[in-house]
Amino acid sequence: MRLEDYWGVGPKTSERLESTLGTQQAVEAIESADVRALVRAGISRGRAVRILRRANGKAGIDTLATRDARNVYDDLLSLASESALTEHAADRIRVLTPLSALDERRERLDRVLAASEAWRRLDSDAQATVIDAFEAYDEAGETERAAVNAALELVHAGLDDEPFDSLADADADALRDSLGALGYVAKDGSVEDGADDRLDSYRRRLRSAERLESNAFDVLDTIQQRGVRSLDDFRAAFVEYVSHETDLSAGEVESAAAEDARDATDFISSSLRNLVADLRDDVDEREEVVAEELRDRIWAARDDIDLAVETVEEAALSLSLARFAVEYDLTPPEIEETGIAVCGARNLFIDDPQPISYAVGEHALDCVVGPELPSGDRVSVLTGANSGGKTTLLETLSQVAVLASMGLPVPAESAKVGRFDSIVFHRRHASFNAGVLESTLKSIVPPLSGAGRTLMLVDEFEAITEPGRAADLLNGLVNLTVDRDAFGVYVTHLADELSPLPPEARIDGIFAEGLTEDLALRVDYQPRFGTVGKSTPEFIVSRLVANASDRAERAGFEALAAAVGEQAIQQTLSDVRASQ
Repeated sequence: MRLEDYWGVGPKTSERLESTLGTQQAVEAIESADVRALVRAGISRGRAVRILRRANGKAGIDTLATRDARNVYDDLLSLASESALTEHAADRIRVLTPLSALDERRERLDRVLAASEAWRRLDSDAQATVIDAFEAYDEAGETERAAVNAALELVHAGLDDEPFDSLADADADALRDSLGALGYVAKDGSVEDGADDRLDSYRRRLRSAERLESNAFDVLDTIQQRGVRSLDDFRAAFVEYVSHETDLSAGEVESAAAEDARDATDFISSSLRNLVADLRDDVDEREEVVAEELRDRIWAARDDIDLAVETVEEAALSLSLARFAVEYDLTPPEIEETGIAVCGARNLFIDDPQPISYAVGEHALDCVVGPELPSGDRVSVLTGANSGGKTTLLETLSQVAVLASMGLPVPAESAKVGRFDSIVFHRRHASFNAGVLESTLKSIVPPLSGAGRTLMLVDEFEAITEPGRAADLLNGLVNLTVDRDAFGVYVTHLADELSPLPPEARIDGIFAEGLTEDLALRVDYQPRFGTVGKSTPEFIVSRLVANASDRAERAGFEALAAAVGEQAIQQTLSDVRASQ
């Protein structure tokens, strides 16, 4: 397969990958979703992630049918990657995509749940040990030696049962023995410093002798300054000086001394050259012996090493997702064929949110706390107060749907989530023109018109066209959603302008309940089912009246109060004063 056949790989990217990795290795990196390899080849991390998502999960990415749905997906994976224990685990999280097959979703979900339980079983000290082990593994460049060391640390911390029981399958003694060999033999057969004390000593002596050889004239001057008078004295002074500078014995230096030198200069240079050659032979001979011993030790533990490398890398991913699930108190959804129902759902990007329970479609989910969820309606039209949390509810449902599609736990006390072939999430846009309307319809209608199950989460059509036309379009979308056996939640302020909805649809409402003593809007974000919500402008006008900075401004807001209902305004202000 040509590299340019992969999405996002153009001529320049292809040339870079071929020149740094080679075509075959680049294909293998893309097919295995190896972000590291592409980044090392000079591809930016963000671009590498986008390429690998499409290469390995195009069908899943296509499930995210709108830009807003893909933005939710990106935000969720960015949040999850913050819990990653290694940089590679963070990269692997970033390239996760929705899974089409239910058994694949359940398999991933089971792994994450098992890892979460294992993480919770560890006390704080053991968790710190695991974090430190992966940090060292990451800093060492994820080498075999680092993986073996991490595997031993993880078992020591208590991660030796499901789903990490394969860690315990490796022979700990063999792994410990291999630690002294791994990482010390290079591909060219050379042995790194630190593998053998004798070899290290030989190398130190060789370096000392090489330094003297490169400064032979300085050696000559130093010896001559000692005032030697005979050849024997000169030879003895040479042996003594070199022995002192190189930590060699006098006999070792004497054995390298030149026998037929023409003069003192030739004697020094020839003797040092002989000494360096002898020491280099010693190093080469010892290095060959040590390399063979190290290779034998690695070979003896090869199966255990390979198991440790594979298991540690998978453990890094599983535990990273587990930490994400534990930190945000995520729970496993029941994966169904159709519909979506949540109890106590929370928006992951809001601090201290009010949990919400909601549902569309057929389900049998009973909330322990909160209202009884309606079942059977394919579509809901959500109405209610400004700043009442309608858009936040859509975002929350999209987060639940996207996480469940990836086989990950969701932010809810309990949930049932269908297998959606398309997730359409569309946020409210402030622009009001024909171009925005056209682009919006081109974004949300094709997924609804195609084959497969679709979840529609659409916010305020009236923001992009005139209210009367928006109501007509909304009626059409509700009917189309029902006709296509899809599911949807549509947010609008135009409930009173809608034509009669089909029996498979209902209207829900969110209500503002008044103002706080600080004149902030007090809202019950939990929708009331089968009830039209009210925008309650009297609360907003009441706040403006109370906060008016001068008499003229106050008079203007009081005129608006008369228009929306002066009695309601006075009652609101009275309630606020009573609460202070």
